[in-house]
Amino acid sequence: MGMDTVKRFDRIVAILIQLQSKRIVKAQELADRFEVSLRTIYRDVRTLEAAGVPIVSEAGIGYSIMDGYRLPPVMFTKEEAGSFVAAEKLMQNFTDKSLGAYHESAMLKLKSVLRGAEKDWIESLENQIQISPSQEIFNTAVPNALEVLFESIAEKKQVKVNYESIQADKPTERILEPVGVFNENNFWYVLAYCQLRQAYRQFRTDRIHHIQRTNTPFLQSHKSVDELRDKQPSQKTKVRILVDKRIAKYLKGSRKSLGFVSEIKHDTQLEMVFMVDDVENHFARWYISFGDYARILEPDSLKHRIKSLIEKQQARLA
Repeated sequence: MGMDTVKRFDRIVAILIQLQSKRIVKAQELADRFEVSLRTIYRDVRTLEAAGVPIVSEAGIGYSIMDGYRLPPVMFTKEEAGSFVAAEKLMQNFTDKSLGAYHESAMLKLKSVLRGAEKDWIESLENQIQISPSQEIFNTAVPNALEVLFESIAEKKQVKVNYESIQADKPTERILEPVGVFNENNFWYVLAYCQLRQAYRQFRTDRIHHIQRTNTPFLQSHKSVDELRDKQPSQKTKVRILVDKRIAKYLKGSRKSLGFVSEIKHDTQLEMVFMVDDVENHFARWYISFGDYARILEPDSLKHRIKSLIEKQQARLA
């Protein structure tokens, strides 16, 4: 059997698995995944049909497998099985308690179809991998925040939350139409249309004090979370700083969240360019932490802000 034949066999099996994993799969989606032409995908699907797989195809829609048809579970390689361990640790520590429990249940089902060698391989890894978030990313009093938000997005039904914004002294009740969730700067956010503000807003999950399902359908249709985030208005300020190369390497982990854009290498210094949302507070206070090894090139307003913060510190030390 030639290598081309083996590759085609593997691809056809993978296509079958993908068809079983989704209700509808587009031919272009398959072509992009396997980096082949649409013509090749059409031929592979005909091969599956010839083998007795009941595939339903609809022009302009995609492919689906007839309801009720299922093959026995597919065996996993040890490398695939090992990836489950990392996924389980991430789910336990970077999602809320409710979703973590559901994933644990799903993992037990996955492990049940593994061969003995793969089960042993997983067991040898499970207790040797630790993943811990750097801060609390959910309110422990609301263990099902992501679960409810996922349901709301899928079923297009409003949710009621008590939310404490960073400027507020106490939570306020909001009726939200969640569009999507995303993880950024180590926090989970939900982008939603807020009935109180009559606008799209981002809400951090650790500031949700209570969340409640409702039976009220969305009052309007919404674009995708990617489209809405691209259009979120934001007044950004260009910032350029020179940083000692000995210190610059320690800033790589945090600079992205500050709006880092590019860098230029000089002899002993690194010039960093940022597009910043909050120069006055977030960026200025971050800069102070290493300011004795750096210099501000622009804007002058940042220089004045840093001077003001240092003067206040000096006054408190007197």
